[in-house]
Amino acid sequence: MTLSVHSLSFRYGAKQALDQVSFDLSPGFTALLGPNGAGKSTLFGLLTRLFTAPQGQITVAGHDLARSPRAALASMGVVFQQPTLDLDLTVRRNLLYFAALHGLSGRTAETRTAEALARLGMAERAAEPVRNLNGGHRRRMEIARALIHRPAVLLLDEPTVGLDAAARQSIVAHVHDLAADGLTVLWATHLTDEVRATDHLLILHQGRLLADARAESIAPPASLQQAFLALTAAPVHAAPGASSSPRASPQPTQAPT
Repeated sequence: MTLSVHSLSFRYGAKQALDQVSFDLSPGFTALLGPNGAGKSTLFGLLTRLFTAPQGQITVAGHDLARSPRAALASMGVVFQQPTLDLDLTVRRNLLYFAALHGLSGRTAETRTAEALARLGMAERAAEPVRNLNGGHRRRMEIARALIHRPAVLLLDEPTVGLDAAARQSIVAHVHDLAADGLTVLWATHLTDEVRATDHLLILHQGRLLADARAESIAPPASLQQAFLALTAAPVHAAPGASSSPRASPQPTQAPT
């Protein structure tokens, strides 16, 4: 498994943000689906060590995040919900700057940057300032930047926020292609149309994991939104599980991918 989370819990004062969350990810696309306030951003904050968990374990590419944080973090690429590109730098300089942060320089950094630009189809725009790009191209750039050090895991926290329908669809397809090439992807979203039937799906609600299975085993694509709404409509202590249908069991479920 490339990313493992076991018995992860976290509180903000009296509020239980995450409650005994456990899952294992292997290469491929995993959607972390949850309504606003479900705990998705808290989970990402713990995975990226923005803050630390008093309970639970996170392992990235074989590295324990608590014991070997530098090695674990070096194995991840992250695209946060809020854009973090420097709008005044050129496309190329943004990529080179991030490569330097990962200890890449000289010919290696130049080669990785050229590869990223070619993959994005943006080689001819390398000298343009990022502010000239539209929202979709900026997001693609952030994804390319997150992969420039060739991590094993890519984390994306609601990466399509603010994009129009065409750009959103394009980004979803692009990241699915990356996952198909062997990358482990964890994609946080509250939008069911970003989840494909064959995706590994985690459903998070009020800090607890309600489903951990292939999306099509939870609900057919046409009814995934209804299943998601049914799971997250009730208080978590009364929420049904989702091993094969949204009302299969009175307890949260975890199934193999």
